[in-house]
Order: sequence, then C-alpha cells, then structure tokens
Amino acid sequence: MRVVILGCGRVGARLATSLDREGHAVTIIDRSNESLQRFLSPDYQGTVVLGNGIDEDVLRRAGIEQADVFAAVTDDDNTNIMASQMAQVIFRVPKAICRIYDPMRNETYRMLGLRTVAPVLLAADRIRDLLQAGPRRPVDAGVGRREGG
Repeated sequence: MRVVILGCGRVGARLATSLDREGHAVTIIDRSNESLQRFLSPDYQGTVVLGNGIDEDVLRRAGIEQADVFAAVTDDDNTNIMASQMAQVIFRVPKAICRIYDPMRNETYRMLGLRTVAPVLLAADRIRDLLQAGPRRPVDAGVGRREGG
C-alpha cells in the first residue's frame, strides 16, 4: 500500500513508522524539519517531504497521485480538512482520512463524505466506558500500579 501522511507530530510519526515496518511505501510531509527530526523514528525507511501539505506541488512531490491512502494528522483542523478534501477531490486518492479535534466540525465533514477521526470524542467515550465499568484494580484499568508494592 502507498501511504502519504501529512503531519509529523507524535501521531503522524508513529503511524508512519508503524506502516513502514509493515512494509508499506510511506511518505510523510511536514513543514517543520524540527518535527521530522524530533518525532520520526531513526529506523524509519520511508520518504520525507518538507513543505506545506495543502500545496499541490508538495503533495505531488510526496507521490499523492499514486497513493492508495492519505492521512492528515496535523494539529490544525483546517489544514487537515483542506488537505483531505484535496486528496479526495483533486487527486482521487481512494481513501483519505482526516483527524479533526472539534466535535461539531467532525460531524459536519463526516456527513460531507470525509473519513474522520475525532480524538476528543474517542477519549470522552473511552473515559465514560471506564467510569461505567465499575470498580477495578488499578492495573486492570491500565494505570500501571504493581501488585504487592
């Protein structure tokens, strides 16, 4: 699978490294060389493109025209939305996925056909599930307390 990822923060770098290790052809784009150096694993073997991910020329340099998947995971909803729409509409990438923090925007763009991931909603749902699950030992809830200590 050919994957283009926009955003080399913690999520983008982890996703890129994971997919690269699985043998996929991965390209990651970020406008900050510092982010690429700080977050990307030293064993990442994929391609790196420095530039603005809503610039058509930068997307072309990243290989978007041959991509099977595009994921926009910057910390900016507007950038993620625009880049995902460009991938979907202009470049006809079969699967474009967009991280959106704002729950209201998430629902709107999901209804317009974007595949979205909303960390705020995911975290709230998971915390609610843990609260409703009843009392558990801390180690069972993932808190990390050791037995007998």
